[in-house]
Amino acid sequence: MDFQLSNAILQREKWKNEGLKVVFTNGVFDILHRGHVEYLEEARKAGDKLIVGVNSNSSVKRIKGEKRPIVDEFDRAIVISKLKSVDCVLIFNEDTPLEIITKLIPDILVKGEDWKIYSIVGKDVVEKNGGLVKTISFVPNRSSSNIIENILKQYNNK
Repeated sequence: MDFQLSNAILQREKWKNEGLKVVFTNGVFDILHRGHVEYLEEARKAGDKLIVGVNSNSSVKRIKGEKRPIVDEFDRAIVISKLKSVDCVLIFNEDTPLEIITKLIPDILVKGEDWKIYSIVGKDVVEKNGGLVKTISFVPNRSSSNIIENILKQYNNK
């Protein structure tokens, strides 16, 4: 499988020509869990197709610290690509998806509710091109960090 931006751009153009609304979101998706799956399902409902940007290993280390990611970028991208709600996946090396958003110009940009609308990277690009930016609620107490903490607690208590 090829998770390159160039492939996502070609796919986006095809869908645009078919009149389909394309949603974009991004994230680390380190240890896939219920919160990720439900978030991506909600993101997909915002349009006709969903493109997901997955942070590369090097960008995750810069954002989350040297001990992350737990799961390799290629494996994370494969798992995300197998979800019914996801139509296209790409891996990116930058700390933010601004370059991707500028090149894809999605119809709808989605982030989690922990982001204030005004601070969402790429908001200006999407809105300038007539698109929408929205946030989606999280499933409470579901995160890769929580899973890692629980694993460590269980193994440290033995």
